[in-house]
Amino acid sequence: MRKLLLFTVVASVAIGLSAAAMTLDEALGLFVSNDIRVPYSSDGQAQIEEMIAAFLVALGADTGLDETNEDAVMAFEIDYSLRDVVTKLAQAYYTLGNIFIPSDQNEQVHLKGKHWGLKALRMNPDFAATERSDGFVDAVQVETDITAIYWATSNWLRVAQKHPLQALMAGVTTKTLAMSERSLELDPTYMVGGPYRSLGAYYSGLPIGRDLDKTLYYFCHVNDEAACSECGAGEMVPGALGYFENLTFMAEFYYMEKGMWSEAAALLQIVLDAPIGETYLLYNGYSQVNAASLLEEVEKHL
Repeated sequence: MRKLLLFTVVASVAIGLSAAAMTLDEALGLFVSNDIRVPYSSDGQAQIEEMIAAFLVALGADTGLDETNEDAVMAFEIDYSLRDVVTKLAQAYYTLGNIFIPSDQNEQVHLKGKHWGLKALRMNPDFAATERSDGFVDAVQVETDITAIYWATSNWLRVAQKHPLQALMAGVTTKTLAMSERSLELDPTYMVGGPYRSLGAYYSGLPIGRDLDKTLYYFCHVNDEAACSECGAGEMVPGALGYFENLTFMAEFYYMEKGMWSEAAALLQIVLDAPIGETYLLYNGYSQVNAASLLEEVEKHL
């Protein structure tokens, strides 16, 4: 994803040096309505890094654990009572990598998030047993915790974006599609229409089988653009327009991909002109900066 960051990235995501001050309760307290309530600033980045460190301490993970190694994370024993901490760790890594780390440097962060998301899924005995007997895709169908599925998928897709053909050959697209569709079944309103955003971006970014009609269909559940008038999406997710990423995804992964530059510019300008508000402090702040970056590119085509 194209990005414009306002601050310097703290290179040491060897989280834990100055991060030990945050307690587990303080870290959990930053989650409000499924989102992480920190500002889009260097202070917000530091809080997420401290949060990650607090989660790793709570899980008993020391610096010797290679979080980028799937086998190592899967072999690490964690009590089931801490499963929610594992899913929030996956979410924190996704947020750190997606918002604060430049896209050419964030693969390792998303790889860690992917592994913790998969760990959360496999901590479910039903999921683990079904995966062993029938495979990963069937196991996804027995999972009922959208947070584990959603954040595992989100991180995995970010990793797959770096190596699209390799991911396709390895069957990653089949697995992540099953996960995104399961998220949609469980709760289409999660993260203000997150499953719709995931599926729309998925069909926009496929190296083979790309389908922008499907992209539009999914995005029209979180947008009210004129292009949505005949796509048959039905009712929108409540409050979707107040979550600016719904609009920037429509601009980036549909309008820009279709060469509809005037429409993309108008939608991005709506994001830039709207107040960030207090509800989605982090993501709306980030989305406005991202919208400014995208608009610079769009204006080259106007």
